[in-house]
Amino acid sequence: MPETTHAPASTKVHWFARLERRLHAWRERRARGRGQTPTVTPFPGYGRPDWVRVLGRVMIVPPIRPRGSGDYAGVRGWRSFAAVPIGYAQVSVTISGKTYEVVADRGGVIDTVLPADLEAGWQTFEMSVEGGAPIEARTFIVHPDVRFGVVSDVDDTVMVTALPRPLIAAWNSFVVDEHARQPVPGMAVLTERVVREHPGAPLVYLSTGAWNIAPTLARFLRRHLFPPGAMLLTDWGPTHDRWFRSGKAHKTANLTRLAEEFPEVRWLLIGDDGQHDDEIYTRFTDEHPANVAAVAIRRLSPTEAVLAGGRTAVSDHAGAAVPWVAGNDGAALLERLESVGVIQD
Repeated sequence: MPETTHAPASTKVHWFARLERRLHAWRERRARGRGQTPTVTPFPGYGRPDWVRVLGRVMIVPPIRPRGSGDYAGVRGWRSFAAVPIGYAQVSVTISGKTYEVVADRGGVIDTVLPADLEAGWQTFEMSVEGGAPIEARTFIVHPDVRFGVVSDVDDTVMVTALPRPLIAAWNSFVVDEHARQPVPGMAVLTERVVREHPGAPLVYLSTGAWNIAPTLARFLRRHLFPPGAMLLTDWGPTHDRWFRSGKAHKTANLTRLAEEFPEVRWLLIGDDGQHDDEIYTRFTDEHPANVAAVAIRRLSPTEAVLAGGRTAVSDHAGAAVPWVAGNDGAALLERLESVGVIQD
Protein backbone atom coordinates (compact mmCIF):
# COMPACT_ATOMS: atom_id res chain seq x y z
CA MET A 1 0.00 0.00 0.00
CA PRO A 2 1.37 3.47 -0.83
CA GLU A 3 2.73 5.54 2.02
CA THR A 4 2.70 9.28 2.49
CA THR A 5 5.83 11.12 3.56
CA HIS A 6 6.23 14.28 5.54
CA ALA A 7 8.97 16.87 5.86
CA PRO A 8 11.33 16.30 8.81
CA ALA A 9 10.26 18.01 12.01
CA SER A 10 13.57 19.87 12.13
CA THR A 11 13.02 21.58 8.75
CA LYS A 12 13.28 25.35 9.11
CA VAL A 13 9.97 26.99 8.30
CA HIS A 14 9.86 30.07 6.07
CA TRP A 15 8.98 33.23 8.04
CA PHE A 16 6.05 33.97 5.71
CA ALA A 17 4.63 30.51 6.45
CA ARG A 18 4.87 31.23 10.19
CA LEU A 19 3.11 34.57 9.64
CA GLU A 20 0.37 32.86 7.64
CA ARG A 21 -0.14 30.33 10.43
CA ARG A 22 -0.47 33.10 13.06
CA LEU A 23 -3.02 34.88 10.85
CA HIS A 24 -5.08 31.70 10.50
CA ALA A 25 -4.89 31.12 14.27
CA TRP A 26 -6.19 34.65 14.91
CA ARG A 27 -9.04 34.17 12.45
CA GLU A 28 -9.87 30.81 14.02
CA ARG A 29 -10.12 32.36 17.51
CA ARG A 30 -12.43 35.07 16.19
CA ALA A 31 -14.65 32.56 14.37
CA ARG A 32 -14.91 30.28 17.39
CA GLY A 33 -15.68 33.31 19.53
CA ARG A 34 -18.71 33.91 17.33
CA GLY A 35 -19.88 30.38 17.99
CA GLN A 36 -18.82 28.92 14.65
CA THR A 37 -17.45 25.37 14.56
CA PRO A 38 -15.22 23.52 12.10
CA THR A 39 -16.45 21.17 9.46
CA VAL A 40 -14.61 18.88 7.10
CA THR A 41 -15.05 19.32 3.37
CA PRO A 42 -14.23 16.07 1.57
CA PHE A 43 -12.78 16.02 -1.92
CA PRO A 44 -13.21 13.16 -4.40
CA GLY A 45 -10.31 10.76 -4.05
CA TYR A 46 -9.19 7.46 -5.52
CA GLY A 47 -7.78 4.15 -4.42
CA ARG A 48 -7.52 0.41 -4.77
CA PRO A 49 -9.84 -2.16 -3.19
CA ASP A 50 -7.43 -2.34 -0.22
CA TRP A 51 -6.54 1.35 0.21
CA VAL A 52 -7.94 4.84 -0.29
CA ARG A 53 -6.26 8.21 -0.76
CA VAL A 54 -8.37 10.37 1.56
CA LEU A 55 -8.58 14.05 0.59
CA GLY A 56 -10.33 16.89 2.36
CA ARG A 57 -9.95 20.10 4.31
CA VAL A 58 -11.03 21.24 7.76
CA MET A 59 -12.44 24.76 7.79
CA ILE A 60 -14.85 27.12 9.49
CA VAL A 61 -17.04 28.15 6.58
CA PRO A 62 -19.08 31.38 6.64
CA PRO A 63 -22.75 30.60 6.02
CA ILE A 64 -23.97 31.13 2.46
CA ARG A 65 -27.69 31.32 1.83
CA PRO A 66 -28.77 29.02 -1.03
CA ARG A 67 -31.19 30.28 -3.61
CA GLY A 68 -34.59 28.77 -4.28
CA SER A 69 -33.16 26.12 -6.59
CA GLY A 70 -31.03 24.73 -3.80
CA ASP A 71 -27.82 25.47 -5.71
CA TYR A 72 -25.51 28.26 -4.65
CA ALA A 73 -26.37 30.44 -7.60
CA GLY A 74 -24.49 33.69 -7.85
CA VAL A 75 -21.58 32.64 -5.59
CA ARG A 76 -18.62 34.96 -6.05
CA GLY A 77 -15.14 33.46 -6.11
CA TRP A 78 -13.94 35.40 -3.05
CA ARG A 79 -16.36 33.48 -0.82
CA SER A 80 -14.35 30.33 -1.44
CA PHE A 81 -11.37 32.01 0.22
CA ALA A 82 -13.29 33.47 3.19
CA ALA A 83 -13.31 30.15 5.03
CA VAL A 84 -10.90 29.77 7.96
CA PRO A 85 -8.59 26.74 7.63
CA ILE A 86 -8.11 24.79 10.87
CA GLY A 87 -4.52 23.60 11.04
CA TYR A 88 -3.58 20.29 12.66
CA ALA A 89 -7.22 19.35 13.27
CA GLN A 90 -7.90 15.74 14.24
CA VAL A 91 -10.32 14.07 11.86
CA SER A 92 -12.12 10.75 12.22
CA VAL A 93 -12.36 8.73 9.02
CA THR A 94 -14.58 5.64 8.88
CA ILE A 95 -13.93 3.26 5.97
CA SER A 96 -15.32 -0.24 5.64
CA GLY A 97 -16.56 -0.17 9.24
CA LYS A 98 -13.20 0.85 10.73
CA THR A 99 -12.43 4.30 12.12
CA TYR A 100 -9.05 5.98 11.82
CA GLU A 101 -7.80 9.21 13.37
CA VAL A 102 -5.82 11.44 11.03
CA VAL A 103 -4.35 14.92 11.48
CA ALA A 104 -4.67 17.72 8.92
CA ASP A 105 -1.63 19.75 7.92
CA ARG A 106 -1.09 23.37 9.02
CA GLY A 107 -3.43 24.55 6.25
CA GLY A 108 -6.21 22.18 7.32
CA VAL A 109 -5.64 19.89 4.32
CA ILE A 110 -6.04 16.12 4.71
CA ASP A 111 -4.11 13.99 2.23
CA THR A 112 -3.42 10.53 3.54
CA VAL A 113 -3.70 6.87 2.57
CA LEU A 114 -5.79 4.50 4.71
CA PRO A 115 -6.59 0.77 4.52
CA ALA A 116 -9.92 -0.20 2.98
CA ASP A 117 -12.01 -3.11 1.79
CA LEU A 118 -14.09 -1.68 -1.05
CA GLU A 119 -15.50 -2.77 -4.38
CA ALA A 120 -14.39 -1.16 -7.64
CA GLY A 121 -16.18 2.00 -8.79
CA TRP A 122 -17.47 5.00 -6.86
CA GLN A 123 -17.74 4.23 -3.13
CA THR A 124 -18.43 6.27 -0.01
CA PHE A 125 -17.01 6.60 3.49
CA GLU A 126 -17.43 9.11 6.31
CA MET A 127 -15.36 11.90 7.84
CA SER A 128 -16.02 14.03 10.92
CA VAL A 129 -14.21 16.58 13.08
CA GLU A 130 -14.60 17.51 16.76
CA GLY A 131 -17.50 15.14 17.26
CA GLY A 132 -19.56 16.79 14.56
CA ALA A 133 -21.99 15.06 12.26
CA PRO A 134 -20.29 12.68 9.81
CA ILE A 135 -19.86 13.96 6.27
CA GLU A 136 -20.05 11.55 3.34
CA ALA A 137 -16.98 11.41 1.12
CA ARG A 138 -16.65 9.77 -2.28
CA THR A 139 -13.75 7.87 -3.75
CA PHE A 140 -13.16 6.03 -7.01
CA ILE A 141 -11.79 2.53 -6.52
CA VAL A 142 -9.74 1.23 -9.44
CA HIS A 143 -10.11 -2.47 -10.19
CA PRO A 144 -6.78 -4.35 -10.47
CA ASP A 145 -7.64 -5.34 -14.06
CA VAL A 146 -7.99 -1.72 -15.28
CA ARG A 147 -5.24 -0.70 -17.69
CA PHE A 148 -6.33 2.79 -18.81
CA GLY A 149 -6.86 6.11 -17.05
CA VAL A 150 -7.25 9.84 -17.77
CA VAL A 151 -5.45 12.80 -16.21
CA SER A 152 -6.85 16.18 -17.20
CA ASP A 153 -5.68 19.68 -16.44
CA VAL A 154 -8.45 22.14 -15.49
CA ASP A 155 -7.44 25.75 -16.19
CA ASP A 156 -7.87 26.52 -19.91
CA THR A 157 -8.32 22.80 -20.57
CA VAL A 158 -11.84 22.17 -19.25
CA MET A 159 -12.55 25.70 -17.95
CA VAL A 160 -11.60 28.97 -19.63
CA THR A 161 -9.67 30.87 -16.96
CA ALA A 162 -6.56 32.52 -18.48
CA LEU A 163 -4.95 31.64 -15.16
CA PRO A 164 -1.21 32.37 -15.70
CA ARG A 165 -1.68 36.16 -15.77
CA PRO A 166 -1.96 37.32 -12.12
CA LEU A 167 -4.57 40.07 -12.49
CA ILE A 168 -6.81 37.92 -14.67
CA ALA A 169 -6.32 35.03 -12.27
CA ALA A 170 -7.34 37.20 -9.34
CA TRP A 171 -10.43 38.43 -11.19
CA ASN A 172 -11.48 34.89 -12.14
CA SER A 173 -10.76 33.45 -8.71
CA PHE A 174 -12.13 36.14 -6.43
CA VAL A 175 -14.70 38.20 -8.34
CA VAL A 176 -16.35 36.30 -11.19
CA ASP A 177 -19.69 34.65 -10.47
CA GLU A 178 -19.15 30.90 -10.76
CA HIS A 179 -22.05 30.66 -13.24
CA ALA A 180 -20.18 33.04 -15.54
CA ARG A 181 -17.27 30.63 -15.95
CA GLN A 182 -17.24 29.03 -19.38
CA PRO A 183 -16.27 25.48 -20.31
CA VAL A 184 -13.86 24.81 -23.15
CA PRO A 185 -16.08 23.73 -26.06
CA GLY A 186 -16.24 19.98 -26.60
CA MET A 187 -14.13 18.96 -23.61
CA ALA A 188 -17.05 17.47 -21.67
CA VAL A 189 -17.95 15.32 -24.67
CA LEU A 190 -14.33 14.26 -25.06
CA THR A 191 -13.82 13.17 -21.45
CA GLU A 192 -17.22 11.48 -21.28
CA ARG A 193 -16.48 9.57 -24.48
CA VAL A 194 -13.09 8.41 -23.24
CA VAL A 195 -14.32 7.09 -19.89
CA ARG A 196 -17.37 5.48 -21.54
CA GLU A 197 -15.13 3.56 -23.95
CA HIS A 198 -12.87 2.46 -21.09
CA PRO A 199 -15.19 1.17 -18.34
CA GLY A 200 -13.67 1.43 -14.89
CA ALA A 201 -11.00 3.90 -16.00
CA PRO A 202 -10.04 6.44 -13.31
CA LEU A 203 -10.39 10.12 -14.19
CA VAL A 204 -8.21 12.59 -12.29
CA TYR A 205 -8.55 16.36 -12.52
CA LEU A 206 -5.02 17.60 -11.78
CA SER A 207 -4.81 21.37 -11.33
CA THR A 208 -2.60 24.06 -9.84
CA GLY A 209 -5.77 25.70 -8.50
CA ALA A 210 -6.28 26.09 -4.77
CA TRP A 211 -8.27 23.60 -2.69
CA ASN A 212 -10.52 26.55 -1.81
CA ILE A 213 -12.15 26.33 -5.23
CA ALA A 214 -12.80 22.56 -5.11
CA PRO A 215 -16.54 22.90 -4.27
CA THR A 216 -16.94 25.51 -7.02
CA LEU A 217 -15.06 23.27 -9.46
CA ALA A 218 -17.22 20.27 -8.57
CA ARG A 219 -20.39 22.27 -9.22
CA PHE A 220 -18.94 23.57 -12.50
CA LEU A 221 -18.14 20.04 -13.69
CA ARG A 222 -21.62 18.78 -12.84
CA ARG A 223 -23.32 21.78 -14.42
CA HIS A 224 -21.47 21.31 -17.70
CA LEU A 225 -21.83 17.50 -17.76
CA PHE A 226 -18.20 16.54 -17.23
CA PRO A 227 -17.82 13.02 -15.85
CA PRO A 228 -16.94 12.89 -12.15
CA GLY A 229 -13.36 12.28 -11.15
CA ALA A 230 -10.85 12.57 -8.36
CA MET A 231 -9.49 16.08 -7.72
CA LEU A 232 -5.85 16.86 -7.03
CA LEU A 233 -5.49 20.57 -6.32
CA THR A 234 -3.00 22.41 -4.15
CA ASP A 235 -2.91 24.83 -1.22
CA TRP A 236 -2.02 28.38 -2.15
CA GLY A 237 0.49 30.22 -0.04
CA PRO A 238 3.95 29.59 1.37
CA THR A 239 5.61 26.26 2.02
CA HIS A 240 8.24 25.56 4.65
CA ASP A 241 10.99 26.85 2.34
CA ARG A 242 9.48 29.20 -0.26
CA TRP A 243 6.97 32.04 -0.73
CA PHE A 244 4.51 30.11 -2.89
CA ARG A 245 3.98 26.53 -3.91
CA SER A 246 5.28 25.40 -7.27
CA GLY A 247 2.49 24.40 -9.64
CA LYS A 248 4.92 22.46 -11.83
CA ALA A 249 6.24 20.53 -8.84
CA HIS A 250 2.67 19.78 -7.73
CA LYS A 251 1.72 18.31 -11.10
CA THR A 252 4.98 16.43 -11.55
CA ALA A 253 4.83 14.88 -8.08
CA ASN A 254 1.24 13.71 -8.50
CA LEU A 255 1.87 12.23 -11.95
CA THR A 256 4.85 10.33 -10.57
CA ARG A 257 2.75 9.16 -7.64
CA LEU A 258 0.01 7.88 -9.96
CA ALA A 259 2.61 5.93 -11.95
CA GLU A 260 3.88 4.33 -8.73
CA GLU A 261 0.41 3.58 -7.36
CA PHE A 262 -0.92 2.19 -10.66
CA PRO A 263 2.14 0.81 -12.49
CA GLU A 264 0.01 -1.17 -14.94
CA VAL A 265 -2.20 1.79 -15.98
CA ARG A 266 -1.49 3.80 -19.13
CA TRP A 267 -2.75 7.38 -18.87
CA LEU A 268 -4.23 9.72 -21.43
CA LEU A 269 -2.77 13.10 -20.43
CA ILE A 270 -4.90 16.13 -21.39
CA GLY A 271 -3.62 19.70 -21.07
CA ASP A 272 -3.12 22.98 -22.92
CA ASP A 273 -0.33 25.12 -24.30
CA GLY A 274 -0.96 28.09 -22.00
CA GLN A 275 1.10 26.89 -19.02
CA HIS A 276 3.68 24.13 -18.67
CA ASP A 277 1.66 21.03 -19.54
CA ASP A 278 3.75 20.19 -22.61
CA GLU A 279 6.98 20.36 -20.60
CA ILE A 280 5.54 18.39 -17.67
CA TYR A 281 3.98 15.73 -19.88
CA THR A 282 7.14 15.42 -21.99
CA ARG A 283 9.26 14.76 -18.92
CA PHE A 284 6.74 12.29 -17.52
CA THR A 285 6.55 10.45 -20.86
CA ASP A 286 10.34 10.25 -21.04
CA GLU A 287 10.59 8.91 -17.49
CA HIS A 288 7.51 6.65 -17.56
CA PRO A 289 6.86 5.67 -21.19
CA ALA A 290 4.98 2.53 -20.17
CA ASN A 291 2.48 4.64 -18.22
CA VAL A 292 1.36 6.94 -21.06
CA ALA A 293 -1.27 5.97 -23.66
CA ALA A 294 -1.32 9.36 -25.40
CA VAL A 295 -1.03 13.11 -24.82
CA ALA A 296 -3.67 15.60 -25.98
CA ILE A 297 -2.80 19.33 -25.91
CA ARG A 298 -5.48 21.96 -26.41
CA ARG A 299 -4.26 25.04 -28.28
CA LEU A 300 -5.43 28.33 -26.81
CA SER A 301 -7.20 30.78 -29.08
CA PRO A 302 -5.26 33.97 -29.91
CA THR A 303 -7.37 35.95 -27.43
CA GLU A 304 -6.89 33.36 -24.67
CA ALA A 305 -3.17 33.26 -25.37
CA VAL A 306 -2.92 37.04 -24.95
CA LEU A 307 -4.83 36.94 -21.65
CA ALA A 308 -2.72 34.01 -20.49
CA GLY A 309 0.50 35.84 -21.23
CA GLY A 310 1.30 33.86 -24.37
CA ARG A 311 1.75 30.23 -25.25
CA THR A 312 4.50 27.92 -24.11
CA ALA A 313 6.70 26.45 -26.80
CA VAL A 314 5.46 23.02 -27.78
CA SER A 315 8.16 20.48 -28.51
CA ASP A 316 8.29 18.41 -31.69
CA HIS A 317 6.83 15.04 -30.76
CA ALA A 318 6.86 13.50 -34.23
CA GLY A 319 9.27 10.81 -33.07
CA ALA A 320 7.68 10.22 -29.67
CA ALA A 321 6.99 6.66 -28.56
CA VAL A 322 3.39 7.57 -27.68
CA PRO A 323 0.87 9.56 -29.74
CA TRP A 324 0.77 13.34 -29.24
CA VAL A 325 -2.20 15.23 -30.64
CA ALA A 326 -3.23 18.89 -30.56
CA GLY A 327 -6.39 20.80 -31.36
CA ASN A 328 -8.26 24.00 -30.61
CA ASP A 329 -11.11 22.37 -28.69
CA GLY A 330 -12.53 19.07 -27.48
CA ALA A 331 -14.02 18.16 -30.87
CA ALA A 332 -10.66 18.54 -32.62
CA LEU A 333 -8.87 16.53 -29.95
CA LEU A 334 -11.53 13.82 -30.12
CA GLU A 335 -11.06 13.54 -33.88
CA ARG A 336 -7.29 13.28 -33.56
CA LEU A 337 -7.48 10.73 -30.73
CA GLU A 338 -9.76 8.65 -32.96
CA SER A 339 -7.17 8.85 -35.75
CA VAL A 340 -4.45 7.41 -33.50
CA GLY A 341 -6.69 4.69 -32.09
CA VAL A 342 -7.01 5.91 -28.51
CA ILE A 343 -10.75 6.34 -29.05
CA GLN A 344 -12.75 4.13 -31.37
CA ASP A 345 -14.06 5.89 -34.46
